[in-house]
Amino acid sequence: MDLKSNEPFWLVKNGIIQSYPSLRENLSCEVLVVGGGITGSLIAHQCMEDGYDTVLIDKREIGFGSSSATTAMLQYEIDTPLHKLIEDIGEQDAIASYKACSDGIDRLEKICQEIKSKAGFKRKQSLYFAAFKKDVVGLQKELEARKSVGFDVQWMEAEAIEKAFDIVGTYGGILSTQGASVDAFKLVHELLEFNSRRGLRVFDKTELTKATYQRTTHAVSLDTGVQISAKKIIYCVGYESVNLIREKFVDLISTYAIVSEVTSVPLKKYDNLLVWNTADPYIYLRTTDDGRMLIGGEDEPFRDPERRDRLLDKKTERLETSVRKYLPHVPFICDFSWAGTFGQTKDGLPYVGTHDDFEKSYFVLGFGGNGITFSVAGMEMVARWLKGKKHPLEGCFGFNR
Repeated sequence: MDLKSNEPFWLVKNGIIQSYPSLRENLSCEVLVVGGGITGSLIAHQCMEDGYDTVLIDKREIGFGSSSATTAMLQYEIDTPLHKLIEDIGEQDAIASYKACSDGIDRLEKICQEIKSKAGFKRKQSLYFAAFKKDVVGLQKELEARKSVGFDVQWMEAEAIEKAFDIVGTYGGILSTQGASVDAFKLVHELLEFNSRRGLRVFDKTELTKATYQRTTHAVSLDTGVQISAKKIIYCVGYESVNLIREKFVDLISTYAIVSEVTSVPLKKYDNLLVWNTADPYIYLRTTDDGRMLIGGEDEPFRDPERRDRLLDKKTERLETSVRKYLPHVPFICDFSWAGTFGQTKDGLPYVGTHDDFEKSYFVLGFGGNGITFSVAGMEMVARWLKGKKHPLEGCFGFNR
């Protein structure tokens, strides 16, 4: 499945940072990580931290899937509002899910410091504004829900938003202090380089074709004609999991993004801000570390890569219209546009855990707008499971929820 179209900004900006060999000989390991995107690289980092002999494989070039197309807005806010999630799954699990994403931002910052990352991790506020007057009541209910569990949030009236950020046409919104952004594609390569130096074995253009569990190990067949013997397999394959798991558990969505030329108009008001709104589908925007404005959205159900790509020009025009609507003073000249595919679950939560059809294996599938922070939460979950321990989020993130 083609997870992106055209050339995403991050891929063009960074180029091919590092190339890895395909696997051409049999080998064994304790943990096999399948998927070389941001999720797989984070899980491999955790496995190396815990001292496991780990191998990571990807059927493409490393990071060439969704990690090169993501806008990498790091938020604790899940696509399902907290007050609604409490109604859906209960107070304890809903609050734990939100706090796991918040903690994920903190932990990712520490990881970036540890590996001396140059991927532009930056702390930012997050503005979630009402696109329509009818959305105000729900947003204020969400504000109170977040306040009640200790999140640092405040309400901003439309006039205050315009004064502080020059964003017009809103009906007020929630300003949160907890948020960040990063170049996920670059971070993938940094994580793998850091861990390769301490023994992680990485192979790209190496596809898993079959895995059979035999007593104590998996016999993993690869398209290169060789095998891996692994005690545990961790699948970090994102939206391509729909090709592995027989039941329907996620809806695939096409999303679109554009990024401007480097502008002479100062963007300092937005350098420390993530913006998204209550529209359905919602839009989201941020700046890049080289002085560009990035906006994404215009989501719709994914049907096939060809249809998704044919809509790119039309979606680009609509996103440009959104920029002019909310930021009329910003002279947005589109420099890059691309499309990607992501997964949307019924409750906005990821799927992290075991599956009945895959013995001695785990899935870390960070669906939705919080894919990266969900993946960071998955690091702790996998670490516990590999030690034979349970994790409090396994019930609400599991396949049987």
